[in-house]
Amino acid sequence: MGFMQQLQQRWATSGSLVCVGLDPEPAKFPAKFKGDPDAVFGFCRDIVDATAEFACAFKPQIAHFAALGAEGALERLIAHIHAKHPGVPVILDAKRGDIGSTAQRYAVEAFDRYAADAVTVNPYLGGDSLQPYLERADRGVVVLCRTSNPGAGDLQDLVVDGRPLYQHVAAKAAAEWNGNGNVALVVGATWPEQLREVRAIVGDMPLLVPGVGAQGGDAAGVVRNARTANGTGLMVSSSRAILYASAGDDYAEAASAAARALRDTLNRHR
Repeated sequence: MGFMQQLQQRWATSGSLVCVGLDPEPAKFPAKFKGDPDAVFGFCRDIVDATAEFACAFKPQIAHFAALGAEGALERLIAHIHAKHPGVPVILDAKRGDIGSTAQRYAVEAFDRYAADAVTVNPYLGGDSLQPYLERADRGVVVLCRTSNPGAGDLQDLVVDGRPLYQHVAAKAAAEWNGNGNVALVVGATWPEQLREVRAIVGDMPLLVPGVGAQGGDAAGVVRNARTANGTGLMVSSSRAILYASAGDDYAEAASAAARALRDTLNRHR
């Protein structure tokens, strides 16, 4: 089953639009992990197991693992998700963007080494740089469109031929890059009006929406502006607010409660 089919099925079976981000920061781990050489895997595994019931997807951030020399832990974590929580897709948050020959190797890294179901990519180098990902029809390609960071508008809002650059990205994603039906877009929760505009351009294409929680995005506004007609179409990502809901021994229970609360908040506005 391909990424898009998994996602559609997961929306239906879980009743959730929550994407749980996995951004390990050992300094924020509970005291029980101090001195544990396998802390990164152990902590993330516990969060996954505690929140899987409320997740439509998981999104490990590759830099948070690689900076710690924990790529092996990332491989094991994704394998754990697939084995223990089958049907919950994994999006590798890598934001790759390079020329075609290098992009091909990045695609192998994401899809073959890490066995991710989808990967985030940067479209700045153009369509040929995305092709190695797009041709993997069973895997998702999540293209940066209007990101959640404060400086997003420096380039993404530049007006080109009468409309902002991010709208050109959305239009190309829908009309040119989605031949295999495996493209989604990243649009930040911090920009509700842009979410509405992108949804109007791309129809029912899935949107990965970071920025709810620690970055201040409004969950209700996200759903109102960007849900599809059937009330889905969204992967609303929250990382720190779920991962570090508690620094005590109840960290897993607190993460579960935070994921459930976000699911319920989103569902009230569907």
